Amino acid sequence: MKSFLKSPMLWVLYARRWAVFLGLVLAGFLSVRAEGFATRFEELKRSLPKSELYRMLYAMPKGGDLHHHAGGCWRMEDLYSVATNRSIVGTNRFYTRIRAGSCNTDTNEWTRFATISAFQWSAMDECRRSEYAALDSLSPAQAREWMNSLRLDAPGEGRDEFFERIWPRLGAVGRDANIAAEMMVRTLQRYGAEGVRYIEAQTIPDLYVAADGSMLNPEEGQRILQRRLSQPDARASGVTLRLQFVVLRFTPNAVQRVEQAYDWVSRHRDTWVGINMAGREDNDKGHPRRFLEVYRKMRRQHSGIGLSIHAGEVDEPNAHMRDTLMLGATRLGHGNNVLTDDDLVLHLRHGVAFVEINLVSNLLLEYVGDYSQHHFAEMLRLGVPCGLSTDDSGMWDSGMTDEYLTAVSEFNLTWDELVRCGRNSLQWSFLEEPAKARLLAEYDRDIRAFEQRFGGDDVPSKLQAVKPVAYGFARRRWGIAY
Repeated sequence: MKSFLKSPMLWVLYARRWAVFLGLVLAGFLSVRAEGFATRFEELKRSLPKSELYRMLYAMPKGGDLHHHAGGCWRMEDLYSVATNRSIVGTNRFYTRIRAGSCNTDTNEWTRFATISAFQWSAMDECRRSEYAALDSLSPAQAREWMNSLRLDAPGEGRDEFFERIWPRLGAVGRDANIAAEMMVRTLQRYGAEGVRYIEAQTIPDLYVAADGSMLNPEEGQRILQRRLSQPDARASGVTLRLQFVVLRFTPNAVQRVEQAYDWVSRHRDTWVGINMAGREDNDKGHPRRFLEVYRKMRRQHSGIGLSIHAGEVDEPNAHMRDTLMLGATRLGHGNNVLTDDDLVLHLRHGVAFVEINLVSNLLLEYVGDYSQHHFAEMLRLGVPCGLSTDDSGMWDSGMTDEYLTAVSEFNLTWDELVRCGRNSLQWSFLEEPAKARLLAEYDRDIRAFEQRFGGDDVPSKLQAVKPVAYGFARRRWGIAY
């Protein structure tokens, strides 16, 4: 017996067996507890008022936001504060058009609140200048109008308002690197407060203009962003950030831009992890097949660069999603028309690509008249990898919690399905593997803690400790205000 106990190999064997046994016991325990919370969650869905369900989902760990347009996710109240703060914008100053047509030039009413830089304003004649006011001189009522002009918050606004009017109104404010860096930090803080732990933001590195009107060197813009992200308040958000180089698919030089994007991302892999193509798919100049050869060429030269492309964000059935997979994308943005292609659905069920679901966006841009027409539940329950994202939360006046409450309210998502969406959003990210593994482990840990926190009978009292922020979308759709 003594010789038996002295055998190192037998000790290793029994240690491994005990480890397996304890692992099975722990897995069984966690499974039972998770199953118990899943049942409890169904009870809470039925019993909690919508405002309290929103409060609980606000506290829920949410993984990542993989479909995130940087400028479109800026909170407009924050943007006004930042763009009028001289300590942030320095010598730059912005002017916005408060009336149109007095000079018999551009009489389009929608150009009200289009924003320009001081160098653009100073180049105008006196009459044109009189149509503009300095952004930092607006009355409170005018400031509210300016903010409202940058989001879809009124009946009748939709796709054309968003694509053709809101982005041009943002104008020069969106091309100031100091504003962009500060707004990125404000966005991290806002998302971090509602449990998001990873953002993959789509942006353009050579977008920025200096106060004198000259193009800012992209490397300088990168340094401005990195300096701001390295500050303590940015790190304290708890959100990991990576960037995608976005190419406007319908522009004449879009193919060349893809090559530039690969070059930029390959040289800045500490921050930039992927490439995206965005822009209206109903513009025929942006069809996927146009880019087939350039992506094949880039893959001969570069490795390890993620590719996520907007696909299927259209009304009619077409082959855009299938063609986008041919380009090499492993993530598809929106996928609204996926159910019109039976073979594609079968293909996606094998897990070849992840679909980025944007519920609020699809409703406000009228790609669905109501959620009974949406593809999300069908794909999720067929086993197609997918997860929730926000697209342009600042312009929708919403947050990630609005996506989660919409999913629960409109599609009766279970607890397991919600957790799977969050985990998928980290698993399918382009984040480097060590950081991805860390975030996945933290997500699993935080989900277990959440189940313990809200798994008992005293949920109402525990919910009072949660301090959610509900934006305009939640107020208009569900009457939620805190």
